[in-house]
Amino acid sequence: MASAAAAVIPDGRRWSKAAGSPSSPVTTAIFLFFFVVVVGVLVSARWITTTTHLAITNLDQWRSKPAILTATQSTSIPATPAAPPPPRATYSLSCPAPPLPRDPDIPSNISQTLDLVLSPNASSASTCAAIPDPPPLPATANASSTCPAYFRFIHEDLHPWRAAGGITRPMVDRARATANFRLVVIRGRAYIERIAPAFQTRDLFTIWGILQLLRRYPGRVPDLDLMFDCVDWPVVHADQYEGENATMLPPLFRYCGDNETLDIVFPDWSFWGWPEINIKPWGALQKELDRGNKRVKWMNREPYAYWKGNPDVAVTRQELVKCNVSSEHEWNARIYKQDWLKEIKAGYKQSDLASQCTHRYKIYIEGSAWSVSEKYILACDSMTLVVIPKYYDFYSRVLMPMEHYWPVRDDNKCVSIKYAVDWGNSHKQKAQRIGKQASNFIQKELSMEYVYDYMFHLLTEYARLLRFKPTKPPEAVEVCSESLACQAIGNEKKFMENSMVRSASDAGPCDLPPPFSPEEFKALQRRREKSMKQIETWEQKASKPVDSKPKRFR
Repeated sequence: MASAAAAVIPDGRRWSKAAGSPSSPVTTAIFLFFFVVVVGVLVSARWITTTTHLAITNLDQWRSKPAILTATQSTSIPATPAAPPPPRATYSLSCPAPPLPRDPDIPSNISQTLDLVLSPNASSASTCAAIPDPPPLPATANASSTCPAYFRFIHEDLHPWRAAGGITRPMVDRARATANFRLVVIRGRAYIERIAPAFQTRDLFTIWGILQLLRRYPGRVPDLDLMFDCVDWPVVHADQYEGENATMLPPLFRYCGDNETLDIVFPDWSFWGWPEINIKPWGALQKELDRGNKRVKWMNREPYAYWKGNPDVAVTRQELVKCNVSSEHEWNARIYKQDWLKEIKAGYKQSDLASQCTHRYKIYIEGSAWSVSEKYILACDSMTLVVIPKYYDFYSRVLMPMEHYWPVRDDNKCVSIKYAVDWGNSHKQKAQRIGKQASNFIQKELSMEYVYDYMFHLLTEYARLLRFKPTKPPEAVEVCSESLACQAIGNEKKFMENSMVRSASDAGPCDLPPPFSPEEFKALQRRREKSMKQIETWEQKASKPVDSKPKRFR
């Protein structure tokens, strides 16, 4: 026992040989006491250091033991204060001269503003060249958040070119066949070549939106070269670019896609305003819709399905009009035709979108292709009845039946709408929850911040696939916010001023989530198909002779 103890406890005499005499028992005891204290402090410090590491790497421990985090923070050594970040760039708009005169011979459905900006008389290049480059944000700027799930479709949309080994200049040139404009970005500056005029101001406000992105993240958007088609219908048919033809696949940007095409989907022009029909920029309109939702509580709203729009653009909309209430039928729908010519003359008094959140149900139906109205309808707290669409935009592929909307059969609209409204009025809380989940998605995950972040990540991932160095085309003209806004007039200029990015973002864009794994993508499809099948089964069980007599539901 004594030898074992001697092996563990240090002998005090080894520390007192220099004194020439053995230590007394009291001295030895005092020495041992201080020795134990010192060793205890060292061990405790080592335990704290180890615990700090575990608290960071083990999330379960970190979540369940917040006190440890507090304690470990107090033991850290203060770091040398970092140098303050450079002041973020701020922007204003100053026009040195009035806009150039308009040509009365140019059709009103073509943007003269963009034509003037790109004309030799506009001096756009010199206007933009005089504007100094803003200081770029540091590449290590912290992300503001994790991007919403629909960002994962960026990887899906660009996958064909990744599989083909990248994007070559001949591929880009091949996309020119149907493009409205070519965009080249070099060192944060934008150059535009107008290939063909777009309908109304689609091209103008799409380009304006890209210029605001360059302001929001100065110096962060990589050099790139792309073609943009502002027409509704996607044209890059997947079956034409299989096998060896994949090396000719044209990367063409547009506002929507479908399951048979490979067009690259980009946010549409209306996010910065649609001046021809007085639809405000999304940043302001989104807030108005949120306030409009609060005017009439869901239970106090009209218990019918509401739609207002232009039925003349598509056969499917003309069929929808037949579902309107009449002396012979009550399909639970209230359909209104929007006469835009009459509305323009009346000062847009009957087209205020924020005043249209007065029904428990709203109908979304495509026009000639996808419709910009989708986000306005989903934002209303009403349960959205979506006539099964062919097309998708950049955010809609994550929307789920029974969670964000109720699907309506395209081949039997009236019966399907009637059943949906009957179901909702019999299951009010569930119907109200579906409407609320959709409007929450629109308000929280479709903010302008996320729209810009989607653009940023899409263009960044696209630029990484380029196998050539972008250069300024001889026909391209440098454009900037000043050159566009200073040539704009009326609602065009008003909406540009209202949607202008006035300072660079303090934080970096949100973190781009990874691509879907094959299993995740199939699970997403199965989940959607299961919900659709459930509703189809319910409709079939309820498919008895329709009571065509008018009937009110409360």
